[in-house]
Amino acid sequence: MAAPFLPAIDPARCTACGRCVAVCPPHVLSLHPQGWVKTAALDDAAGCTGCAQCKVVCPFGAVRMVRASGRDAAATAFTGKNRS
Repeated sequence: MAAPFLPAIDPARCTACGRCVAVCPPHVLSLHPQGWVKTAALDDAAGCTGCAQCKVVCPFGAVRMVRASGRDAAATAFTGKNRS
């Protein structure tokens, strides 16, 4: 069963501290290079349980939970663009 909410990471606020990655029970988050910096990203939306531990542990407020209405819901939460 898919999670009703998925984490969306704001790249402007993410410092790549890795706390969200470390606390993720199903291990579906990782750090991805974005040019010279890294940012957290959801790798496996289907594997996400929607527990929101990543949101709770983020000291920078870079993670918010968004309704999983489509495959790109979390990816487009901050850009408003479809990345397909």
